[in-house]
Amino acid sequence: MGNTLIETFRLRAFSFVKIPLLFFTGPTVISCTDEEAVIALPFQRRNKNHLGSLYFGALCIGADAAGGIMAQRMLDQLKTGKGSLIFKDFQAKFLKRAEGRTFFSCKDGAVIRDAVRRAAESLERVETPVKVIATVPDQFGDEPVAEFTLTLSLKVRR
Repeated sequence: MGNTLIETFRLRAFSFVKIPLLFFTGPTVISCTDEEAVIALPFQRRNKNHLGSLYFGALCIGADAAGGIMAQRMLDQLKTGKGSLIFKDFQAKFLKRAEGRTFFSCKDGAVIRDAVRRAAESLERVETPVKVIATVPDQFGDEPVAEFTLTLSLKVRR
């Protein structure tokens, strides 16, 4: 539990300074390992649309956070050089209305680790697709409400 509190604090501090819109949505880190990251967004007024479900922009922010937190963590662990990341493109499928606390899960740790390794070795920009699944367990269990594919673009400098 303590580790997720630290990860949530880091994410919110980073977003407060660098990405205020992410901070505004109130993300919480549920888990962040080398294999999987899970981020939750609260179901609150600031994240809802006019129909009372999670706004598609908030859904996209959750996917960005889930895909990015693992990559940033791996870049921060580099012994040599500094790394930066950005998402080059974004595809989304909105399957159901998210009307509850929404969880964004990225299980592409091995793919991201390989991309970070290749970027560190080549010092060239490396791109790889990253998948994120959004669920609302209280409403639909493990059934996805949205599926995202983001192209992660990494660069390492010495």
